[in-house]
Amino acid sequence: MTTISAAQRGLFMTVTVLYWTSMYIYVPTLSPYLKDSGYSLQFIGIVLGSYGFVQMLVRFPLGILSDRWGRRKPFILLGMLTAIASCLLFLVPGSWMWPLAGRIIAGVCASTWVAFTVMYAGYFGSGGTGRAMGNISLMTVSGQMLGMLLSGWLNDGFSSSAPFIFGAVIAAVGLALAFLLRESDTSGQRQSGMSFAQIATVVRNATLLRVSLLSVLAHGVLFITMFGFTPLKAQEFGASGTELTILVFSFMLPHAIASFSSPAWLVPRFGYWSTIAAGFIISGICTAAMVMAPSIEWLYATQALNGLAQGLHMPLLLGMAIRDVDKSGRATAMGLYQALYAIGMFSGPFMAGWLNENWGLNSGFLFGALLAAAASALVWRWSWADRRRGSLRQKKDLPLN
Repeated sequence: MTTISAAQRGLFMTVTVLYWTSMYIYVPTLSPYLKDSGYSLQFIGIVLGSYGFVQMLVRFPLGILSDRWGRRKPFILLGMLTAIASCLLFLVPGSWMWPLAGRIIAGVCASTWVAFTVMYAGYFGSGGTGRAMGNISLMTVSGQMLGMLLSGWLNDGFSSSAPFIFGAVIAAVGLALAFLLRESDTSGQRQSGMSFAQIATVVRNATLLRVSLLSVLAHGVLFITMFGFTPLKAQEFGASGTELTILVFSFMLPHAIASFSSPAWLVPRFGYWSTIAAGFIISGICTAAMVMAPSIEWLYATQALNGLAQGLHMPLLLGMAIRDVDKSGRATAMGLYQALYAIGMFSGPFMAGWLNENWGLNSGFLFGALLAAAASALVWRWSWADRRRGSLRQKKDLPLN
């Protein structure tokens, strides 16, 4: 087994943060940028949703291919390369095709996240998956927060195209550093390839399917709100680039704290299902509360709580997706998981864009609250069923007097 040094782990963390920074540096200003360019709310919903639609198609095959090759690094390099291309496509003037193409390529870039997660999990032992996913969730949120905090400052200080230019530069630095990454034997072990029977076994894993459905709903809420139409809600209050930065910070800081503490501190005390349920309930309440927001300060408060809630369940769902899967099939499982939750990334903003165009911006947030309520009901149902099965099993094992 190849020993991965602290320097390599640090390098991986740096590449991961740059990866997410380059993808999210224009997210807070994207919907206002498209609206100011004269596009309708429905078209904006299509552009936002195309990011998830591509991932639905690409992530699962990419995960299978990564397992069959036994390699992760080539896909990480592809991710950094497509991050550069995505940012540059938004700068091409003259047609609605270019922003759509830019977001589609961003979807390809995000699809390579399968390789990042499995490669990092390979740096830890079989019992360290939860810790690994907590760590990588913190890297994800850190990169997203850095990018989104830079977005408003670049937009105000330079121009509306500055976030895309800086995003391409950041991705180029990440690409150069990614060439120095090494794979561990457990993350990049060469195999003869998974058979179709093995793939079928992975995709029938009950825990994987459950958490995938919950993640569909979670990402639907996320891409309707902070990564979708919340900046437009802020714009209704006359938010400047600086105020958009504060809005992002109010969401991302609690999100980062909860992502790190949820697996390590909350789960040992309250369990997986209770922590996940709390995240969905709080998220649903905060999303509904946005409808009644009278000021930008109210919006800050709802997004702070929403960020905390999202951080409670996101890393737990990510870790549970591969918890019960053999190492040889983890990229396949992660590919399926990420392909399925991309349905929420696509359908959430797509449906919200249609609702917003016809009934106003608040209708999309109400739809997001309903998604969170549905997820809460599923968590309650499954946790109750698991407790019942455990109770019956315990009674069966009791000795007869």
